Amino acid sequence: MTTHLDPELWSLIRVALHVGFFFAAAYLLRSMFDARWGTELRHLPRAKWSARVPIVLLILLFTGILVYQATWQLIGASRPHFIAFMQLHDRRELNPAHRIQRGRILDHRGEVLAYSEEILGQVYRRYPDGPAFAHVVGYSDPWFGASGMESVANVRLNGGAPDGLGDWGKLGRQLVTQDKRPRGQDLTLTLDAELQRMAFGLLEGKQGAIVLLRPDDGAIRTLVSAPSYDPNRITPALFQDSGPGAALLNRATQGLYPPGSSFKILLAALALEKGFSGTLECPADGFTTSPRYRKIRDHEYYTARNSGSAWAGYGRLDLGTAFARSSNVFFAQLGVRYGHDAFFAMTERMQLNRRIVLHETPYGAWSMRTGEIRRLDPSDQYGLAQMSIGQGAALVTPAHMALIASAVGNRGLAVRPRLIETDAPAPLAYFMSTSVAERLSAMLRQVVISGTGRGIDTPRLAIAGKTGTAENPHGASHSWFVGFAPADRPQLAVAVLVEHGGYGSATAAPIARDLLLRAVDLGLIE
Repeated sequence: MTTHLDPELWSLIRVALHVGFFFAAAYLLRSMFDARWGTELRHLPRAKWSARVPIVLLILLFTGILVYQATWQLIGASRPHFIAFMQLHDRRELNPAHRIQRGRILDHRGEVLAYSEEILGQVYRRYPDGPAFAHVVGYSDPWFGASGMESVANVRLNGGAPDGLGDWGKLGRQLVTQDKRPRGQDLTLTLDAELQRMAFGLLEGKQGAIVLLRPDDGAIRTLVSAPSYDPNRITPALFQDSGPGAALLNRATQGLYPPGSSFKILLAALALEKGFSGTLECPADGFTTSPRYRKIRDHEYYTARNSGSAWAGYGRLDLGTAFARSSNVFFAQLGVRYGHDAFFAMTERMQLNRRIVLHETPYGAWSMRTGEIRRLDPSDQYGLAQMSIGQGAALVTPAHMALIASAVGNRGLAVRPRLIETDAPAPLAYFMSTSVAERLSAMLRQVVISGTGRGIDTPRLAIAGKTGTAENPHGASHSWFVGFAPADRPQLAVAVLVEHGGYGSATAAPIARDLLLRAVDLGLIE
């Protein structure tokens, strides 16, 4: 039979213990100091100051360590940060910190994504949707630690972010007195559970990522990475897989991929900023910067060649038409025309080669990579032409492509993505001027009306976006779609990546359309 202490009585006992301990420690130190004359070896010469100082410092050091350890034993349970530390780093089952019933993790509508359950005196963490939310919610396990929001928001979930002074110490008292199960605080995310489940289902059997966020306040409604793992069943084998199909890798925020033609959004923004208004010749035979290099051609050339016919080429194209038709020949020339400095200035302005912090606490940060754009030698014109069509040394994350689309839809201003509902929206940077964003929005809409994205045009919703088909050395091309809806007042931006999915218009674009239409049904787009 377990005997519980009265909480009020325990408070008094705790104070008495603290006072008693420090009086006893002070008395002991004073007694040792007074006794030093009786134990001094008088027949020996007195030690010199050069020898005394290190000894005194050593004594003070050990005393400090003992006192600090004593505070852990006596008042550690009343310090939420200490409890969080014990939960993360002390994996012993008898550790009382593991008795805490962590707060729930909820979506923005209040649907439960993670909760704690007590069975036979032990508390277990449960994840009702298993893998669908794993890369955001993460896991909390007494043997394997914590990841995702379970790790970054650990203090709050453990009750370590009290609403007032009256709550301070309550958690520690409940741990020691065991009068009732200590409970942490809930955490509400910006995710929409319904849309997240649908996105996860659309990637079933595939490898890829999907991100949907609100352009005006940065709230992430969907963040899916596939393949995933079940946070209810964490095993050592999960951490041993570091191959291309690794389930732990968050492809949405950490995966680097060639963007293919979706990168032409950036080049189009550069051309509009520079005031481009002419046309460029786009012959069927393609474009190269030197006879030593293979020509960059449009995919119509290869389609015709594979069917045994000939293609006459596009002839002269303006920017809008070249964007809608996704002409590689046009954009390769465009990048070379503006040169390295303008190209890399544009990528700097759009925050490439960086990490963006989405949420940060003293126990860690949740961040996303933006991409890697390797600076080329100024003489490498062919490398610049390749990067201008989203190939070569250009690599991006799906989350950042969603952010770029979001900035276009938000009149050029990128708002920092956020996952915690209570985090205030914060501007990140202007990726382009307002006038450029407005003209680019119209061009993106035209892609879906009459260009490479016309297969997803629907009378139910005006979608604007850009398809992408990215060649890679490891197999079939990656499939991309990046855009937003509705085109005239964007409420959701989207990026879909399917590894080895083939043409963006055939694989990624239909997924984006289905999700945006579902968002209408859910009231996320009005």
